[in-house]
Amino acid sequence: MTATTGGQDSGSGSAQPSALSGPLRVGVLGAARIAELAIVKPARVTGTRLVAIAARDRARAAAYAAEHGVERALTSYADVVAAPDVEAVYNPLPNALHGAWNLAAIDAGKHVLSEKPFAANAEEAAEVAAAAHDRGVLVVEGFHYLYNPVTKRLHELLASGELGELVHVETTIEIQDPGPGDPRWSLALAGGATMDLGCYSLHAQRVLAPWGGGEPELLAARAGERPGEPGVDEWLEAQLRFPSGATGVARCHLASDRRQMTYRVVGSRGEALVANFVEPHLDDRLIIRTPAGERVERHGTRSSYTYQLEAFSRAVREGVPLPIDVDDAVANMRLIDACYAAAGLRPRPRMQSAGMPGAESFT
Repeated sequence: MTATTGGQDSGSGSAQPSALSGPLRVGVLGAARIAELAIVKPARVTGTRLVAIAARDRARAAAYAAEHGVERALTSYADVVAAPDVEAVYNPLPNALHGAWNLAAIDAGKHVLSEKPFAANAEEAAEVAAAAHDRGVLVVEGFHYLYNPVTKRLHELLASGELGELVHVETTIEIQDPGPGDPRWSLALAGGATMDLGCYSLHAQRVLAPWGGGEPELLAARAGERPGEPGVDEWLEAQLRFPSGATGVARCHLASDRRQMTYRVVGSRGEALVANFVEPHLDDRLIIRTPAGERVERHGTRSSYTYQLEAFSRAVREGVPLPIDVDDAVANMRLIDACYAAAGLRPRPRMQSAGMPGAESFT
């Protein structure tokens, strides 16, 4: 897995070019909060058609469709997945529903752009990957930060040698408490800080494998449980080591007193800091420090979700490889599960039924 090259087979990081033409036609599962930022606004910019949506009830889906320009509201997620004019499915459902509905979309022969985390746990993620390979469809986890110029530039600094050899990486994502009723505190819905935020922190470490001699291994992890929510992590910190000897620290906190999303890479000749790698549209600074001095680069506030949708559309329409594939999603879930085990917590349980009562109330 690499952050700079693709070229995988169909069903992983690239797809066979589509015989269809015109804008990509996407069906949306659920009226999730993230959908406006992650798919609605990017669709307007890129000309992507949002042809169908379903939510917990038809009226809610209809209201969302009218507000955000989705062409029609359908009765159920199954209707969206089965719709003949839906080429690709965007899945922003609660974590516990990602795996089941990714599988449903794959079974219907649809490409999938899934919100992170990819599934409830690594076992479920592996089932999704196997199905994607079997059907030959494009299935990718939505790590949108990878497509933004600021992250690409950070990786270029390593590739060019300007920072020297990779020595240490720190990735930190913290946000304020979303409140006691938030689904991210639900073990049944596969919640927790590592699932919601730490997946980014860990992924941003893993994509440095080309400069660390390979994927990092987990050395240790510690976590704090959410009061009143046994088994659900409020925060987690993981210690990592690359085959080259470089070290990493990945942190996440879902009830912090501040909001920060930093990506710091230290090399033998200098270091670089992305001020906000998950939300670069809010702060696009890349701060570089070398013996020659300090400089600040800015790479634009265009949404990384827009870059991601453009890349996903090209992959479906033209077969252009993506930087990550469905197997990368499995690897990231394995690392998440390992972090939980090392911190004394259990990996998230998979949902026994995709129709779990109450699950749709958050979408």
